Amino acid sequence: SLPVANSLNEDLVQLQEYLEDKEPCYILARLDDSPSEWLAISYVPDFANVRNKTLYASTRSSLTKSLGSTIFTDSLFATHKADLTPEAYEAHKRHQAAPKPLSAREQEMANIKAAEREAGNSYEGSNARKNHIGQRVGLSWSSEAEDAVKGLGSRNASRIVILKIEPSTESLELNSFADVTVDNLSSSIPSDEPSYVFYVWTNRYSQAGGDIVFIYSCPTASPVRYRMVYSSAAMSTYLAAKGFLAETGSTFPLATKRIETSDPAELDEAFLKAGLNHDGPAGAIVNNDGTRQDDPAKPSFAKPKGP
Repeated sequence: SLPVANSLNEDLVQLQEYLEDKEPCYILARLDDSPSEWLAISYVPDFANVRNKTLYASTRSSLTKSLGSTIFTDSLFATHKADLTPEAYEAHKRHQAAPKPLSAREQEMANIKAAEREAGNSYEGSNARKNHIGQRVGLSWSSEAEDAVKGLGSRNASRIVILKIEPSTESLELNSFADVTVDNLSSSIPSDEPSYVFYVWTNRYSQAGGDIVFIYSCPTASPVRYRMVYSSAAMSTYLAAKGFLAETGSTFPLATKRIETSDPAELDEAFLKAGLNHDGPAGAIVNNDGTRQDDPAKPSFAKPKGP
């Protein structure tokens, strides 16, 4: 054993003169903060012979177990004297205390959990997840947003209405509206923040000659908290709009299929056709409930009668 100094850092300084460049050794040091806890150091220099390296590698774990693994709360592996300086040990402790590296998916989940804690949500087991705002009854609507959506019912030409959530009032606000063709749809939707979009799309694929399409746009660059809020309130927003249009009557039906995208740039005619089940064979049209109706001129397959 070596004479004990006033602190572990001082012990590490005087340890330097006892270490050899080619001789491995085990070092057991009592910690300063908790005198009942110990640090196990395995010093195996790069210039040690292969036999000694193998011996120390195979006995390192058994040594601490035989002495009582519970008292060794930290361990350190060193191959150079420089690895056992006070500065090196402080760097080791910072590394131990640092959060573990996460994959992109793990980091996203951690951010979501942090946002849930900030919002004050509690775990409900198998119960349905609550909206962060609105508490399951949906968001309140500003009069401008409600009137803009109701106005779509009387449209027989393409128009877009974009709604956003105002966190300070916990309500849906009208962001913008415009007459746009399907070719200009993608450029009309914000690319840096979530939004709800109601789009009157005149087309030849629908039985009614057009659809009112609900689009939930949530770009990947959006803040995690906003993404959660918009996602949780999307269904209630769709149902509220469905109720408004039912009250006022509508030239085109509100499509039963809802469109979601994380990249507004992908919204074009082909994307809407696929999302609304309009991408069937030529001569097929889609009913208002989203089911496909075969071309009347083409006979349907008749199942043979059983014996």
